[in-house]
Amino acid sequence: MPRVFVQGSPVGSYPPLTPEARRGSVRRITEVGEEVLHRPCRDVTEFGPDLAALIDDMFLTMYVADGAGLAANQVGVDLRLFVYDCPDDDGNRHVGHIANPVLERLAPSGRRLLDEGEGCLSVPGAVVDVPRPDRAVVRGVDKDGNALVIEGTGYFARCLAHESDHVDGSVYLDRLARRERKDALRQVAERRDEVLARRAVKESELTGSRGMTGGRG
Repeated sequence: MPRVFVQGSPVGSYPPLTPEARRGSVRRITEVGEEVLHRPCRDVTEFGPDLAALIDDMFLTMYVADGAGLAANQVGVDLRLFVYDCPDDDGNRHVGHIANPVLERLAPSGRRLLDEGEGCLSVPGAVVDVPRPDRAVVRGVDKDGNALVIEGTGYFARCLAHESDHVDGSVYLDRLARRERKDALRQVAERRDEVLARRAVKESELTGSRGMTGGRG
């Protein structure tokens, strides 16, 4: 039976939206070409209410955009931090955040590449096949500075690798050949307005009642 893992540990039950999202406010998602997405982010060095509030906002913003993960530079903040709410290929749900993530380099004998469709909230509307390992291990710390190790397989491994790329200043387009990148940008040109319209509707649904989301004004 599928389970839910929060910060890498199994829990008995969990709500559809994280408690963080219910406290958060929606932020604008940056798009490919903006400088903050294309340079390595700074380490998180201050742990406290400001970091916790950023995580709250990132969770709600991710849900508004129907994402599985979101890095801080995708909301314009130059910090090594990402949040996620993502299934793996076995149907398990993985929820959490990680600061100062470092993606381990796994031996080829311990993984295999999966060439599957991948999108990005900062490349709205485009989905392109990208080869990624079927297993990922990320080490970092939580919002209180406690050591954290998150492991994933299948789609969740793809999410962990994708978000780790973001904090290193890379988007998945950087992994594509020129022809594939051109196709992705064509998709963005055709679908961006539709994607942003859907996000606006979702934002209205999730934040229409501040009592429901518990946001900070």
